[in-house]
Amino acid sequence: MCNSCLPRIPSDVDKMEAFAGQMISMLNQSALGNMVSIGHRTSLFDVLDTLEAATSTQIAKSAGLNERYVREWLGAMVSGKIVDYDPENNTYMLPAENALFLTRKSNEKNMAAIASILPIWSSVEDKIVGCFEKGGGVPYSEYGRFYEVMGEISNANVGVNLIDNILTKKPELMYQLKNGISVLDIGCGDGKILMELAKAFPNSQFTGIDLCKAPVESAKSHSAALKLNNIEFLEGDVLQHDFKSKFDFITTFDVIHDLAFPAKVLTKIFQLLKGDGQYLMMDIKASSQLENNKEHPFAPFLYTASTLHCMSVSLAQGGMGLGTVWGVEKANEMLTEAGFSKVEMESYEHDMLNSYYFCSK
Repeated sequence: MCNSCLPRIPSDVDKMEAFAGQMISMLNQSALGNMVSIGHRTSLFDVLDTLEAATSTQIAKSAGLNERYVREWLGAMVSGKIVDYDPENNTYMLPAENALFLTRKSNEKNMAAIASILPIWSSVEDKIVGCFEKGGGVPYSEYGRFYEVMGEISNANVGVNLIDNILTKKPELMYQLKNGISVLDIGCGDGKILMELAKAFPNSQFTGIDLCKAPVESAKSHSAALKLNNIEFLEGDVLQHDFKSKFDFITTFDVIHDLAFPAKVLTKIFQLLKGDGQYLMMDIKASSQLENNKEHPFAPFLYTASTLHCMSVSLAQGGMGLGTVWGVEKANEMLTEAGFSKVEMESYEHDMLNSYYFCSK
């Protein structure tokens, strides 16, 4: 047999065994990620949070779910050290310390909501493998309920914090919003963030625009149900849309790195902004340099997000494929090239993943 057909002989046995352990842990954690997603989508974590120690039958009944599936799911949760188990009484309990990061009422701390994006990424793996072989990308339309998941994640992170924890630190902007200004949100998705602003600031006018039809239709339906008269949603490309007037305040929330032509969009934002207006860009908090991200707590997650979605959807449109981890250095460079003379980057305690750039002309 040729040497190339045989595995190389490791020279460091300790390193070899440590990596084998790492791989076992990776496989277990990856599997658990999918089960955590199911726990979120079925509201099992929310149900467990309301119960004292309970049997699988009691849990299934409270959740309105099939007991056999719930019991097997609980097996993964117990062996994964997420749920406690009392073998004498056959009861399960979700510790409060764990519930804080798994339930909807925890808002931005709810990592189970983020886990629900993992199966969506996995669903396009075959197409991504094809891109590795032939180039190109996977279009937004292939990602199923992605906009729903991202809408939930964004609203829990940004929607509940934007006013109380971010804008309140900008008293002049708060004053303008209360008195009435024009606001544009680019890549608005299902519009939940913008609707929160429209409810809080009835004197201001809000416009959301997104490329995808489904989230825009959802946004229109929900805003109509809320009887919001100071908001509109548009389906279209911001680069092609003919806006009739400029805006006082423009926002993008984890959008720029997904775009086919981010530099052009940033320039368009600069052009759409009034002379004394402000642009708020929320985007991933990381470095443009790989070596600086090696100790980033979410680095593997972010590079995976880029490969399986963010970079790919950009390349699918013939774009530059900027990627999730474009980094603060590249972000500042591109904002300056777009024309912004003042860029203030801020971080907030509630958001580990993103930086917030307040930009003005």
